[in-house]
Amino acid sequence: MAANSENSSSNTTTAIQGNSPLKWLYLALAISGAVLPWLANVDYIREYGSSFDLGMFVRLANANPAASSLSRDLAIGATAVVIWIVQESKRLQMRGLPWVLLSCITLAFACGAPLFLYLRERRLEEIARDQEPKPSGQEIAASN
Repeated sequence: MAANSENSSSNTTTAIQGNSPLKWLYLALAISGAVLPWLANVDYIREYGSSFDLGMFVRLANANPAASSLSRDLAIGATAVVIWIVQESKRLQMRGLPWVLLSCITLAFACGAPLFLYLRERRLEEIARDQEPKPSGQEIAASN
C-alpha cells in the first residue's frame, strides 16, 4: 500500500513539473502522424494525378480485402475515438479541440489523435498544479 502511494506521489510530482515522458511521446507521434501519411498521399498524387481525387482514393482503399479491412477498421475506430475526444475535451475544459479535429480531417487521424493526447496530458498537468496545496505564510516563514 505504501509503495502505491509513493508511486502516485511520484507520478503527480512528474505531472506537476511537466516532465511527463508520455506527453512528449504523444507529441512525437502527432508529428510522425502528420508527416508519414502525407508522404504516402504525395506518392498517391504523383501516381494518380496532380489533384487529390477522393473518389479514386476511396476506391483504392477498398481495392482488395486487406485494404478494405484496414479502411473499415480505421473508420470505425477513428469515429469512436473522435467521439471520446470531443467528450473528454468538454469534461476537462480543454483548449485546442478545433485544432485536433481539423488535423484529423486535413492531415490524418494519426496526427489528430496523438495531438489530442498531448494536449490532454498538458491539461491534466495544469489541473494537478491548480490542485496542489499552496503554502501558507507561516510555512514560507518557517522554511526561511
